[in-house]
Amino acid sequence: MYDALTLTEALLAKASVTPLDLGCQDLLASQLQPLGFECERMVFGEDALQVHNLWAKFTAPALASGRPAPLLVFAGHTDVVPTGPVEAWDSNPFVPTHRNGKLYGRGASDMKASLAAMVVAVREFRASHSAAPLSIAFLITSDEEGPAKHGTVEVCKALSARGEHLDFCIVGEPTSIERTGDMIKNGRRGSMSGRLSVKGVQGHIAYPHLARNPIHQAAPVLAILAGEVWDQGNAFFPPTSWQISNIHGGTGVSNVIPGEVVIDFNFRFCSDNTPEQLQTRVHAILDDNGLEYDLTWSVSGLPFLTAPGPLVHAVQEAIRTVAGIETQLSTTGGTSDGRFIAQICAQVIELGPPNATIHKINEHVAVADIEPLKNMYRETLVALAAQSS
Repeated sequence: MYDALTLTEALLAKASVTPLDLGCQDLLASQLQPLGFECERMVFGEDALQVHNLWAKFTAPALASGRPAPLLVFAGHTDVVPTGPVEAWDSNPFVPTHRNGKLYGRGASDMKASLAAMVVAVREFRASHSAAPLSIAFLITSDEEGPAKHGTVEVCKALSARGEHLDFCIVGEPTSIERTGDMIKNGRRGSMSGRLSVKGVQGHIAYPHLARNPIHQAAPVLAILAGEVWDQGNAFFPPTSWQISNIHGGTGVSNVIPGEVVIDFNFRFCSDNTPEQLQTRVHAILDDNGLEYDLTWSVSGLPFLTAPGPLVHAVQEAIRTVAGIETQLSTTGGTSDGRFIAQICAQVIELGPPNATIHKINEHVAVADIEPLKNMYRETLVALAAQSS
């Protein structure tokens, strides 16, 4: 049985670039099965798009009232982003390497250290609280850093279809800033993208009266959209943001007025707005300004929020016990698989190590952060079990 550091190293040695798992889930299952976990492999997608997922569950005895023991799920991903140019790394990204108190390797902080800490935390909790009224599960995917179509979202659908009830979930995303536990995510903003195609009339640039320049037409409307106040945010979320990511227009020569310009944009939106409300407002602005256009939408995640309650309080108590600090609640950052889990689980938070080097060359985690993270996960289990007793 591995300790948290050596299990992190063993996971880092597997080049599990998304959507590959390369045995990471088998390694985790080998640590969980002796603890009484039933490990189920769930594979979705076809051929080269196949994604491997692991659902591992330990079921505690029913409560004195006859109700099932509450279920806490640890969730995470074994896939990592590509390394970038290997020669730019100071050491092989898939050979775990120690330098100056830091453990280097792709996935060190995002999020193999978290996975290792979760597993060992559960082992320690089960050893000291064997009769605790708390069921525990692991939901592990290899499709978080990629399209996220055959991973957690499909597992959640399958669990929901068979009536699996999730009470709490901790996602091991790297949430901390300066030291482990100083920030946790108790929600995330929604994400919605749009592709706007503004139609014009192509023509010779010397005869603008015989053409209609869609870039000229779109520009003032884009300024309106950029300046629009979509909402004020709320106690947990910053205001909704609208940002342009790409603009495509022109034929590549300097003497042709284009017939079309295509604008890609994205909303990161708070819980004060729905996708439908934002779409309606965008269409109204475009229509009021007389544009001829096509617009397609893609919603990649809805906002979710876990207000202070049993799970938040348990995590706060655990961090206070282990690190002696008060954690900051935050909903900033990008999307995570928490957006899928929140559809079937009312209380979801994210807790992991500092995120300063995620996706970067020479990604690393401080060795001194791994043990406290493991202890925070363990003490959260202790606190939740105490609440259930």
